[in-house]
Amino acid sequence: MAVNRRFRFGTGSYTTANLAEFQDNARRVETLGYDIFLSADHFNQDMFPVGPGLVAAACATTTLRLGSFVYCNNFRHPALLAREAAAIDVLSGGRLEFGIGAGYYQVEYDQTGITLPDRRTRIDSLREALAIVKGLWADEPFTFDGEHYTITEMEGWPKPLQRPRPPVHIGGAGRRIMKLAASEADVVGILAPSLTTGLALGDETDAGIAQSVGWLRDAAGERFDDIELGALIWYVMVTDHPESAAEVAASRWGVSAEQVLASPYFLLGSVEGIIEQVQALGYVTASAT
Repeated sequence: MAVNRRFRFGTGSYTTANLAEFQDNARRVETLGYDIFLSADHFNQDMFPVGPGLVAAACATTTLRLGSFVYCNNFRHPALLAREAAAIDVLSGGRLEFGIGAGYYQVEYDQTGITLPDRRTRIDSLREALAIVKGLWADEPFTFDGEHYTITEMEGWPKPLQRPRPPVHIGGAGRRIMKLAASEADVVGILAPSLTTGLALGDETDAGIAQSVGWLRDAAGERFDDIELGALIWYVMVTDHPESAAEVAASRWGVSAEQVLASPYFLLGSVEGIIEQVQALGYVTASAT
């Protein structure tokens, strides 16, 4: 049976000159009525690391949820990641939403010397990492013997305040990541397919979204109605001239204006028109077969 789920909206903040400015941004996000404050996991100079950023936002707000959007599994051992994420949940009073992904952006790997595995290996190691994170968040010492990671009688600490665990968010587009998300995630972000240099933004179409959600639905079975679906909106512009705005967005994101106008993840037009686009996006994800 289909679930009529309300929309939730999230946003974040770029780097600021000091703590006060960053926390002012977080308070503004909460005051504006957003549901969740999001922090990405990249080496970019325009974003703080996930842990410090989310804790700083937590200390400035009271009800705003806090999301890692998303931790890159290849950048940390899952035992360290479980510890950091649980600490964020504790220090925020139980407001963390734990987002994690398999990684994709080759430039970061070249710069850091971290190896970017092939896609199959990335998803297999992500599956193991999720098992370890969840195991270390549980009440008993945890042991795991996998192909990529080994844990021996380890007591995870701290434990997250949310029990049995914070919500898990997995993003992706392919069949294998959708199958993993179907069994492990509470929230699934439907994204563009990944390329070695970034994401294939031009491939974000209604048909592509429907295909990914169809794979998720098939793998999840009866559990599908318990999964929240998400979308990363790249650009929003309230304007009476969406074609001109599409040219601006196309130049910034390296796609054509036609691709921008065809993508449900670029919202351009009047307020009423954008509301219709968002509602249509919800219809596409909910009705995909």
